[in-house]
Amino acid sequence: MSHPFSGITILDLTQIYNGPYATFLLGQAGADVIKVEPLDGEHLRKRQGASGAAMPFAMLNANKRTMTLNLKTPQGRDLLLRLVEQADVLVENFAPGVMERLDLGETVLREANPRLIYAAGSGYGKTGPYRDFPAMDLTVQAMTGVIDTTGYPDMPPVKAGPAIADFLAGIHLFGAIAAALFARERTGKGCSVEVSMMESVYPTLASSLGLFYGSGGGAAMRTGNRHTGMSLCPYNVYPTSDGYIAIITNDDRHWLSLTEALGCPELAADPRFCTVEDRCARMDEVDALVAEQTRGYTKDELFGRLIGKRVPCAPVRTLTEVVNDPHLHARGSLRWIDHPEYGHIVVPSSPLRFSGEESVPYKPSSALGEDTDAILSGRLSLSDVEIGQLRAKKVI
Repeated sequence: MSHPFSGITILDLTQIYNGPYATFLLGQAGADVIKVEPLDGEHLRKRQGASGAAMPFAMLNANKRTMTLNLKTPQGRDLLLRLVEQADVLVENFAPGVMERLDLGETVLREANPRLIYAAGSGYGKTGPYRDFPAMDLTVQAMTGVIDTTGYPDMPPVKAGPAIADFLAGIHLFGAIAAALFARERTGKGCSVEVSMMESVYPTLASSLGLFYGSGGGAAMRTGNRHTGMSLCPYNVYPTSDGYIAIITNDDRHWLSLTEALGCPELAADPRFCTVEDRCARMDEVDALVAEQTRGYTKDELFGRLIGKRVPCAPVRTLTEVVNDPHLHARGSLRWIDHPEYGHIVVPSSPLRFSGEESVPYKPSSALGEDTDAILSGRLSLSDVEIGQLRAKKVI
């Protein structure tokens, strides 16, 4: 079976979430991903003593072979360059300047392989006044306005729960690599691509920016569970007898369907609530009236009634419910596996589906350095004696 990136070799020097998600997507699309780690493992692997930290590593490093390599030694650097000669892509998400300090900057890599795609992810990019600022998901959420626009106007700002900056950047990095490989097919030349977390996050502020410019900068930017642009109503999370349900009405048709499903024809007939503009002008009142009705139903009851009327909605579910979601398991997006290191766990596959092709067989994340000997012997033709000498010198 041929997959989109079958025959493509990726050298993966990435760590934590950002870069590893990009290379996970490449591996799930058929690429041979060789994860190159320091002798003591990348940062996320080393977090595994903390509660639950093993799960993210297992999620993001499936379908990769892993080797250890001490890039701070001359021999380790030379071995990487020999691997670069045979590779299609090298991906890293170190802080800007680290690769140059290792004498593995773009010029050196390009000399080893002119067709190489060199892909770099970072917090703020390789240029600009923020270039050298430490960047993690939390700090980038703060710098991009995500934290300032999350929460309620009368409460302190809060971060978004998911690691949105890391994963948005990882998705963009995957897209940049795919585009660069496509360009190489046309030109025969390699190129370099970079993706910053900050720039990846900015487009997600679209609704907040609409409110900002529409109000001349005067509106409160934290809108709770209401529409971020404050331009739709009802749009909120409403109580039920056993939890909460999210309801969105994008237009007047949805509003009429909602009132019908809730058995409230008087709301549909009320001239105060006829249009989206009318309802947005009376958000507190509309939300209170809707909540009064939703409290009389369970989540499942109300979900069934609203979906039956084509009202956009969804029950607010727990992570336990999501991990065991029958839809995701039926599609193969989630699966239970017996991981050789972490036991019985649920892991995701790639969200990318390619028509007419079966998914790449799932390979759990490897133990630290598990494939080092096989990679060095298979790709660089090193003997067992040579590999043993490298290990004795702490090069691998």
